[in-house]
Amino acid sequence: MPSYIIEGGRRLEGEIDVSGSKNASLPIMAATILNKGVTKLYNIPQIRDTRITQQILKFLGCKVKKNNGKIEINSRNINKKEIPEELMHQMRSTVILAGALLGRFKEVRFSYPGGCDIGARPIDLHLESFKKLGINIEEKSGFIVCRCDKIKGANIDLDFPSVGATENIILASVYAQGVTKISNAAMEPEIVDLANCLNKMGANIEGAGTNVIKITGVKKLKDISYKVMPDRIEAGTLLCMVAATSGNIKLNKVISEHISPIINKLRESGCNIEELEDSIYLQAPKKLKAVDIKTMPYPGFPTDMQSVFASMLTTAKGTSVIIENIFENRYRYIPELKRMGAKCTIEGKTAIITGVRKLSGTTVTSTDLRGGAALVVAGLTAKGKTKIKNIEYILRGYENLDKKLQKLGAKIYIEEGE
Repeated sequence: MPSYIIEGGRRLEGEIDVSGSKNASLPIMAATILNKGVTKLYNIPQIRDTRITQQILKFLGCKVKKNNGKIEINSRNINKKEIPEELMHQMRSTVILAGALLGRFKEVRFSYPGGCDIGARPIDLHLESFKKLGINIEEKSGFIVCRCDKIKGANIDLDFPSVGATENIILASVYAQGVTKISNAAMEPEIVDLANCLNKMGANIEGAGTNVIKITGVKKLKDISYKVMPDRIEAGTLLCMVAATSGNIKLNKVISEHISPIINKLRESGCNIEELEDSIYLQAPKKLKAVDIKTMPYPGFPTDMQSVFASMLTTAKGTSVIIENIFENRYRYIPELKRMGAKCTIEGKTAIITGVRKLSGTTVTSTDLRGGAALVVAGLTAKGKTKIKNIEYILRGYENLDKKLQKLGAKIYIEEGE
């Protein structure tokens, strides 16, 4: 198992480009199943999750070609309607392929998805929504089998604005008879990117980015080329890493309105930030100030940035209070930060962080994707050497993170394990 080795205490400075969005790429790659032809995708990050998705598409019968940052997916000859169990267990986002296969074939068989253990993330909302579209669901020996004669448009009111459920309903409804209306839909930019891609193919989706989305079923889609949006969580992570080291950065290929809550909190912590057309300039103070954070669905503060911010605030002046409203196991990284000298206490959904002068490097273990990124933040600021184990979690979601940080002046490298 590979590990990161970080020699901390170096100020990060320079200019870097943000990679394409992981959370937009996965549903858009699933959407290529629907057009029954060739889709050329640009700006797909080369990370573990997109590689697993490519493996599943090939298993289903797609031809996948990669060339100079472009991925060409030909879904014309798909001959399977089952998502392989071993790949399904490696990441949660594989469940999005269910909606696309249902949309195309009116049938799919899959097991419960895996991914990071950050709390209960049941797919009940997905399955209940499928039922409302006229899809029959059976559970057999740990597998879920969904099938129907035809998908019928319906009004679906989500109990919670789930990103995955919203995406699955959209994918399943593209060819539906009539109109599907999603109320209390997720409003994330990744939903907008998926809708824009499908609309370019010929789908009829209105309202993406609002809490009511309307999908009018169409008969066919067409071949397209599409460029995926930049990764807003990577952008926020890099800004926090630079801020934690009292550095400065020009971050290119970023949409600042996607990360407004992050920018606002960084400004509150004392950073000077200038927003340009497709880039952001950040100059951090010598010492950050404590800030309070409450995670909420978009456009609120993203849960995916909570751990990264918490890590940054371990050396800020004062006491910060973080309230996690989305996932109950998001604080699994806190004991690892405490091993490095952080002063943190957890009370239910609340984490209280009292800033210390300096963290100390030691050996820590990544427990999930964003918690792993938080440990990288800590390692960059800590005195001495930090070893982060289980970085396969981090490699799931960040493209060439070590190389980007090296470009900014960090001393970080990957040590291959046994």
